Amino acid sequence: MEVGLVALLRLTWVAAILPIILASLRLRPFHQTILGLAKRGKTMHPSSSFTVPQRFFSHFYMVGTLWTTLLLLTTWLYACTAGSTSSTIFALHKSHRVWRALFLLWLMEAQVLRRLYESLYVFHYRPLARMHIFGYFIGMSYYIVASLSLCCTCAPEVFEFTLDLVSEGRKQWQPLEVIGGNRSPLWLGWKQWVGSAIFLWGWIHQLRILGSMRAGGEEYVIPKGDWFEIVSSPHYLAEIVIYVGLLIASGGADITIWLLLAFVVTNLGFAAAETQKWYIGKFEDYPKHRYAMIPFIF
Repeated sequence: MEVGLVALLRLTWVAAILPIILASLRLRPFHQTILGLAKRGKTMHPSSSFTVPQRFFSHFYMVGTLWTTLLLLTTWLYACTAGSTSSTIFALHKSHRVWRALFLLWLMEAQVLRRLYESLYVFHYRPLARMHIFGYFIGMSYYIVASLSLCCTCAPEVFEFTLDLVSEGRKQWQPLEVIGGNRSPLWLGWKQWVGSAIFLWGWIHQLRILGSMRAGGEEYVIPKGDWFEIVSSPHYLAEIVIYVGLLIASGGADITIWLLLAFVVTNLGFAAAETQKWYIGKFEDYPKHRYAMIPFIF
């Protein structure tokens, strides 16, 4: 089951990445199709067909928060049980793998919770702002697949454990033995510390950037300050930094998380290129030295 889930997740990411790459190469009909589906907010005409209000963005983070929390709790229960059993049943490396997945889910939980709060209480979506309904459904499913990718190597075991826990109960489950015992189940190496530091760096910058973007009123203006001085879409750059942190914290051995990062880069890169084009077309005095998303590269 584990191999099947991992293969399915990898195939999903590849299937999502390839059309975006072809569209980025300006290959028709890929470019026009992906462009039409990806438009939202200021890059989409309010009268476009098959759209929903852009304020529905909050639905992404509601689903993401519920799903990530579910994965987090069930993986934590499984990790505690795994750590409280003898090493003859759960090898040490397997226990480390589960706790690393749990650590990644904690980081993702911090991200989706913050984005949910911002979408509900910080963002003020313009009344006419729309997004394509296809993009809406893609966004609804994104965090389900993304969070599952972070724990895919142990998700089948967690799923089976949860089913047993619900159907039969677990009378001997004693997580307090792990928490209060002589050993620490949460194994963190240098990759986890470095990855979490990079994640936090991107997380704080995105918080600051998105807050400043919503402080400019109803009229579109040329954004300034922070990373806006070097790129047109610094919130996308911060998102990439966040996922680079997740990749490093994972240990970098799982190709599924590499593909997750590849999707984030290609998807946001495509959106950033269109945003850059929109800014240049709307503002004659738009700074020409700004890159679209990644300084000195793109």
